[in-house]
Formats: sequence, C-alpha cells, structure tokens
Amino acid sequence: MQNGAFGACLMREPELVGACVAAMKQASGLPVTVKCRIGVDDQEPREALFAMARATVEAGVDALLVHARKAWLKGLSPKENRDVPPLDYPLAHELKRAFPDLPIAVNGGVDTLDAVEAQLADVDGVMVGRAAYHNMSMLIEVDSRLFGEPPLFETSQAATLAYLPYIERKMREGVRLADMTRHMLGLFAGRPGARAFRRHLATEAVRRGADARTVEDALALLGPQEIFHARCLYFSVGLRR
Repeated sequence: MQNGAFGACLMREPELVGACVAAMKQASGLPVTVKCRIGVDDQEPREALFAMARATVEAGVDALLVHARKAWLKGLSPKENRDVPPLDYPLAHELKRAFPDLPIAVNGGVDTLDAVEAQLADVDGVMVGRAAYHNMSMLIEVDSRLFGEPPLFETSQAATLAYLPYIERKMREGVRLADMTRHMLGLFAGRPGARAFRRHLATEAVRRGADARTVEDALALLGPQEIFHARCLYFSVGLRR
C-alpha cells in the first residue's frame, strides 16, 4: 500500500529499507531478508535494484529475494502486477555477479522444476509461489532433482495420507477441516479424477461432522488402485523411519 509506505513502493526508499534492516538485526539477532521488485513505475530497473541491494547489504541483510519484474503502481491492480509487467531475469543474474557473497534468490514466473534448475545456474535460490500452490505435486520431485536425496513420499497420494494425522490433531484443537483442505484443491491438477477430488473436498469438507475420512473419500475418487498404492508407499515410508 502506497499510503502506508510499505510493499513495492519502498523501492523508492532504499535508505529507509536499509534502516529497517539494521534495526531488526540489532533488535533480534535473527537473519533478516528482503524481498523486492526491480523497480516501480518510471524507475530505471538497474538503478533501483542496485540501490536497494547496496542499502540493505550495508545494513547487514542476510539475503535478497528478487521478484524480477517491476511493480506498476499506476494503472495495475496488485493481481495484475503479478503477471503483466515483463520479467527481467538477466538483471537479477547481473545483481548476483555484482554481489557474489550475498545470497540472492529469484522469484516470478518460475513454474516448473526445469525452470528452477535453469535459474540455479545463475542465482543461489528460487522462490516458487503460486505455481507450487496450484500444482503442489511438483514439490514431490524437489528432493531428488535439486538435492540428490530420495523423496520422503513418492506420490501425492502418499503425502496426503501422511497429512491425515495432522488434520486429526488440529481438528481436536478446534481447527475446521475446510480451513486445511482448501489448500489441497490443486493437489492433483491435470490428472484423472482431479475434478472429482476437488469437488468432493470443496462440498463435503464444510459439512458438519466432516473429518479426515472426508479426505480419504476424496482420494478414493482418484481410483481404488491409486489409494491402495499410496497406502503401500505410506506404510513403507513409516517402516524406514
């Protein structure tokens, strides 16, 4: 919000951001990171981004996360600002070369693990937001593809079964089932049975008496063989722990 002087409009005030970083470092002793754009409105992107980097590095920032597009505060809504302004990954890569000791991650428009791997050739990390939320199954491969470690769960179904004890525990604490399952609606996007899974959770999780079995019933709509295989994988993971 521009009136409250926070968010993307702070790209115009790098010194203020640096002062905030310094104050937080002094007060907490915890790592402090900054997520920024490459500029707003009529700012020259390189000048704006590098000014932000210099101010925050001098203040002791621990990492910089760069959403590699401008924010057009005049004329675009917050939603439109996530997609409409063009991306400039090379500028974020240039920033990393200029500040080799500063951990820098890139954000914006990265929606596949192939794209993540490509970015990691130039920066230290990649922030994936909406793509991971709407297609969570992509996260299953992260451990094996990016870190060379075996995945904790081999399928999204097995991961969902592992989530059920958490659901049961939080429901005993008074959390509504729908408040947890609404974040799962995109879990099987693009796969057979995904629409039935999504529809079942959306309509049944809000009903009185809904519990973890509601999620199991939704999984079953993907096909009985799918959930049987998931139970086997989940059980085998439990044995390895």
